[in-house]
Amino acid sequence: MIYSLKGTLIHCMQNFVVVECGGVGYKCSTSLSTIRELPQIDSEVTLYTYMSVREDAVELFGFKTTQELECFKILTSVSGVGAKVGIAILSEFSPEQVAVCIGSNDAKTLTKAAGVGNKLAQRIILELKDKMKKLNIKESSINIPTKSTAAGFDLGNIKNAAEALAVLGYSSDEVMPILSTFDGNLSVEELIHKTLLEFGKK
Repeated sequence: MIYSLKGTLIHCMQNFVVVECGGVGYKCSTSLSTIRELPQIDSEVTLYTYMSVREDAVELFGFKTTQELECFKILTSVSGVGAKVGIAILSEFSPEQVAVCIGSNDAKTLTKAAGVGNKLAQRIILELKDKMKKLNIKESSINIPTKSTAAGFDLGNIKNAAEALAVLGYSSDEVMPILSTFDGNLSVEELIHKTLLEFGKK
């Protein structure tokens, strides 16, 4: 089993890269999230890998972080989630965002990934509730809070979104300036998703 590749990035396409190690170019299928984090062509790069061996093909997958690699392996353990769908999910979401979707039963958000319908999203949530801890992300089910409103602004949702983000390692000082810019009447899931997207832009 090839655990990782460290070499020169010689080719980069939308869904795969080629890393040259010792004169051999290794083609690695990967996510858009990893591709966005890679350096320029001809730069040194390290990818953490997973080799899929089937009767009709041997394919290598590579990711920028071990957390993304583990998330890919966990996702593809679900019946109906093949490598293509796993890559599509990780192209749309970070491992932390996947954990939040699963922890908050947010199937709707998961369906934004190509190839993920509502039934498959529900299956992913059902089967992976107890497996996300393998990513070392402290996720838990997000309980919709009792509403506490002021002038139509749902303070409960803001508070609950901040608490959910806290279990992923984000402090109140980090998230509240972002959360305070959103409509407090949005659902907890939407607030979390929008906040993580803002962090992704930084």
